[in-house]
Amino acid sequence: MSNLYTLLQAHFPKDASKPCLILPDRRVWSYRDIERASGRIANLIEALGLVPGDRIAVQVEKTPEALVLYLACLRAGMVFLPMNPAYQRHELAYFLADAKPGLFVCRPQMRALADQLALAAGVAHVLDLDDDGRGSLIDAAAGQRDAYVDVARNGGDLACILYTSGTTGRSKGAMLSHRNLAANARVLSATWRFRPDDVLLHMLPIFHVHGLFVASHCVLMSGSAMFFEPKFDVGRALQLLPQATVFMGVPTYYVRLLAEPGFKRDTSAGIRLFVSGSAPLSLETFEEFKVRAGHTILERYGMTEGGMFTSNPYDGERRGGSVGHPLPGTEVRIVDEQGGLINDRRVGQIEVRGDNVFIGYWRMPEKTAEEFTPDGWFRTGDLGSRDADGYIRIVGRSKDLIITGGLNVYPKEIEELIDAMPGVVESAVIGLPDPDYGEAVTAVVIRRQDAQGDLPSEAGIIAQLKGTLANFKVPKRVVFATELPRNAMGKVQKNLLRQQYPGT
Repeated sequence: MSNLYTLLQAHFPKDASKPCLILPDRRVWSYRDIERASGRIANLIEALGLVPGDRIAVQVEKTPEALVLYLACLRAGMVFLPMNPAYQRHELAYFLADAKPGLFVCRPQMRALADQLALAAGVAHVLDLDDDGRGSLIDAAAGQRDAYVDVARNGGDLACILYTSGTTGRSKGAMLSHRNLAANARVLSATWRFRPDDVLLHMLPIFHVHGLFVASHCVLMSGSAMFFEPKFDVGRALQLLPQATVFMGVPTYYVRLLAEPGFKRDTSAGIRLFVSGSAPLSLETFEEFKVRAGHTILERYGMTEGGMFTSNPYDGERRGGSVGHPLPGTEVRIVDEQGGLINDRRVGQIEVRGDNVFIGYWRMPEKTAEEFTPDGWFRTGDLGSRDADGYIRIVGRSKDLIITGGLNVYPKEIEELIDAMPGVVESAVIGLPDPDYGEAVTAVVIRRQDAQGDLPSEAGIIAQLKGTLANFKVPKRVVFATELPRNAMGKVQKNLLRQQYPGT
């Protein structure tokens, strides 16, 4: 049987009373609680008349019941479709019409809209789940049996669809199979040395790969426990880090920890591993964290379409600015525009292959064919290079590449220099239309308001860069903003910046 839940369950502790989820109010969900609750919901799903392969769309906040709903979908052979709670009418209407789920689980405050959209999309059932884990879903499942026999699945059977937040065109539903998710779960739990006595501080959302698959699967695959927090809160992090052994976060979490005077070495003395991902970790944050916390953050690289592809080593050098080496079972190659292999430090397109790589885009066969090479490699759309030691470095998305006067400019190279300047919090470099150059290199800079002395100026930043970079890479303009637009996982949305400053 290749059902992912069956694999996870095989690694649950023999003592089912062992904690799995530790909640903010100190209530505990044991592994026995997880099994029974997921069994009740799986039985409910069957009672509603859904059959294996049907989609279940879910737009709720992070609660134990929400995680259990995901596990129940796996057990019943359904296809889980998590959605960001921030999505509104337009996005929801598209996802429901495209995925055609048999059940939509929403928050009670969205119920009226959910009923309306479900009727329009032909969704047979709507249930709700509130932010405290109550609602019609739980009420309906209460009368069901705890025991459930997991539905047999083939490795290639669909387990989840995650819609990518595409910057152009309509969102694409990345289809992940039981084999895809199982491959990554096995590799990550082993590579990062998860063990039964670990305690993960889980502050990530669970509508995304990072929180739902990477973090949760590592815990379930090791029979360990996690502090299951509804969101990242720096005060709560300072309280809980001394009781945890592993922490996973996006770069913003680490920046906020470093901004807290109370974050010291003894705060994280018991942590054996800090992991960062979902967005690039700046070299400044990497180095400052090493000094302040006494820990070297492990940065890794992946995406919705395949979970994790690379990781810095658990043992050995974790190199700042690098995402490490390919994980076991994943092949990574870097190619030029003609598809030829690049074996030196030059920048090229990153392509990946392995059991973790998704099976295609939902109802988009043409797009799927376009994103895979004839020999089966997935074109990630990311640009990167590989150094002599095999460490991979991501320099940006191919769509963010700037071509100015016929020459390629990689934004990250310039961003790293600007970010290191006194008085700068962070920057984003974009290309804007220019009648002479095609695209003009433009830097959007966030200044540190509490900086000592004069704030960085446009002329000052350009002057500093001219002494370091080739002239064609130096920004033609520098504009200042109070913040950079980001998606839910902290990635800077450069497409929005290009819209915001079209005439700069």
